[in-house]
Amino acid sequence: MLKTRIVLAALVMLSACTLAPLGAQAQTSTSAPTIKFIITHPAGGLPDTVARIFGRRMQERLNQTIVVENRSGANGGIAVNALTSAAADGTTFVVTDGAILSINPQLYTKLPYNPKEVLPVAAFATAPLFLAVHPSLPVSSMQELVAHVKANPGKFNIGSSGIGSIHHISLEALKLGFGLDISHIPYKGTGEAVPALLGGHVQLLFSAYPSLAGAAEAKRVTLLATNGATRSSQAPELPAISEFVPGFSYAPFVGIYARVGTPAAIVDKIAAEAIVIAKETEVIKQLAKVGVEPIGGGAAEFRKLLDGEIDRVAKVVKAAGIKVE
Repeated sequence: MLKTRIVLAALVMLSACTLAPLGAQAQTSTSAPTIKFIITHPAGGLPDTVARIFGRRMQERLNQTIVVENRSGANGGIAVNALTSAAADGTTFVVTDGAILSINPQLYTKLPYNPKEVLPVAAFATAPLFLAVHPSLPVSSMQELVAHVKANPGKFNIGSSGIGSIHHISLEALKLGFGLDISHIPYKGTGEAVPALLGGHVQLLFSAYPSLAGAAEAKRVTLLATNGATRSSQAPELPAISEFVPGFSYAPFVGIYARVGTPAAIVDKIAAEAIVIAKETEVIKQLAKVGVEPIGGGAAEFRKLLDGEIDRVAKVVKAAGIKVE
């Protein structure tokens, strides 16, 4: 009976505030247990931004405190280890992209967590990456890019935010899909990779729309396509690479995960809230400002997204021989 009461209390009261102030907050219950969203990336990163946008609305709608805690490091391993080490009582979740289940297990022989202990709860949003080229390449379309690179094999470099990142996976998939001979130059994050493109140190790069839009307007880079399964609402005039390579889909998506064993009623409630919040006009506007598009999918849809990404990543890792040293 006591366990049932705890579960019901967690269900009735779910909302969000963070360790750093989120701004004006609705009155929250002082009797309900605090919910923790652990983020795999630093403040300001994609998972952090999405978690805070959804978190604010959960607070307003459900009247329970949720603290946001950033635990970056080990490619998400530190945060996920904290999740799988916590009690499966519905008070601890991780918000991150799919890499913790789709990429890390395929690249690392040892992980600080057991992927089988991680339960996908809901898909929040996706942030498609855009293929940008330096203006030194005389191309303005995917067709022209492919023709130009094939006519000049081995002469161009493509940057990424690091070995094993979704940016890296995307570029290797690009090379495989079109049969291109391009050298990969890994950097330590987007903060290094985008300046390398602007400076002409690399000629191609996958990155999020906000990090490229200003440079594109100033004609310092040319945007050619998106790595999502379909065209992006951020630049609908640009094609998806999948229009040329069927099945090409590597846009990162952010979701919320629980520890296996978390009460199903709580998991279902969190998923239901995510679906509602993702449809709200103001939330859609907030996401769009940071280059993110809502998904709002429950556990079944989230699992389907993850399974698809796991399969596609596995094929790229094997075919490209990607290894983490």
